Amino acid sequence: MVFLYCRYFMEQACSKLLFSLCNCRRTLWCCYSTKIHFLCTGFASNTGYNSGIAILTYRYSFLANYLTAITLYGIMKRYFSIILLLLLITSCSNTKQYEKLNTPDSLPAYQLIKDWPHLPQDYNLGNPTGIGLDSAQHIFVFHRAGRTWPLIAPMPGSLIPDNTILEIDKDSGKIINSWGSGLFIMPHGLTVDRNDNVWVTDVGLHQVFKFSHEGKLLMKLGEAKIAGNDKTHFNRPTDVAVAADGSFYVSDGYNNSRIIKFSSTGQYLFEWGKRGNAPGEFNIPHNLDLDDKGNVYVADRENSRVQAFDANGKFIKEWKKEGSGKIYSVVIDNNHRQLITIDYRSTVMVPEGSDVLIFDSTGTTVAQFGRTGLYDGPVCRYHDVAIDKDGNIYTVDILDNKIQKFKKMIH
Repeated sequence: MVFLYCRYFMEQACSKLLFSLCNCRRTLWCCYSTKIHFLCTGFASNTGYNSGIAILTYRYSFLANYLTAITLYGIMKRYFSIILLLLLITSCSNTKQYEKLNTPDSLPAYQLIKDWPHLPQDYNLGNPTGIGLDSAQHIFVFHRAGRTWPLIAPMPGSLIPDNTILEIDKDSGKIINSWGSGLFIMPHGLTVDRNDNVWVTDVGLHQVFKFSHEGKLLMKLGEAKIAGNDKTHFNRPTDVAVAADGSFYVSDGYNNSRIIKFSSTGQYLFEWGKRGNAPGEFNIPHNLDLDDKGNVYVADRENSRVQAFDANGKFIKEWKKEGSGKIYSVVIDNNHRQLITIDYRSTVMVPEGSDVLIFDSTGTTVAQFGRTGLYDGPVCRYHDVAIDKDGNIYTVDILDNKIQKFKKMIH
């Protein structure tokens, strides 16, 4: 019965995938409604293939130029038994590996706070993509309301009519304030600076915004709906990090592989980076943070690492843990000299989920929880992470559109 149900489920999902792909260079689509994830990646720049779809398991890729969904559907039906067997084998082997990663007796404990936050019952929380804290330790969340990222079609052209920025009390979990209606197409990154200004990026508008704490627009960079790769244009910018002197960095982003520094007034200063996997190169610089010395930390997503640079863009070091997934976000805990990241992994059909990983300054893992264990919650795809002054960790999950709080337990 389980076998037949899985087959029916797969066939129904595959029958809906009508697309053709060419010159793919990164993850193209994830089918959230069925919770079936196909990660399609082209390796044109690294392998010499001009185009293709890569259907990924944990370690293996199978490339086929101009493969259509109809062909994919036929293959799935014909070789269903073999695919299902491979998935089971892969899942079992990954589970064994995860068991070896955990040493519960030596790791700090973090407890997932159930039933937090306390949003109104009818509140429409869309994909929450950015999270940060102000000086009062209120949680700010950037979300997409009813908007979803299109799988194949171009970005929507209309602005989201609902409020997209939430201010939440970190203890009660109740909404304090909300704003941001009629301003954005596709919300992405959020940062709250030391003066409580709120910075966000919109990958649909190709713009960066600075707002006051209450939502008054203070600065806007980039030209609406016009992508570019110069001093005044972005191509799907992902995040902002603000220095103590007010200057700021923008990770740009999905289609450009660079970090740009601007003055406090928004004047272009310099940039660094290009597409690749060497030090100082990026494959989707997805998130940024700064330490108290002004060093810049970049979540280099598709390269599954964090890179650190000085304020002038000189490479310092990288953090990369074997067995981790794509690194979506990074936040620096200056109080404890620690670096917190979140990753995400999936097999051909099933999302394996995310981990929260905490490193010390030497790169040693001091805590890890999530899909690999020490976690009692749903499978998640974390998109951003934040930490409060007490060491509690907050994540936003775009798989089930949830905000999570992990309380640090005192030993």
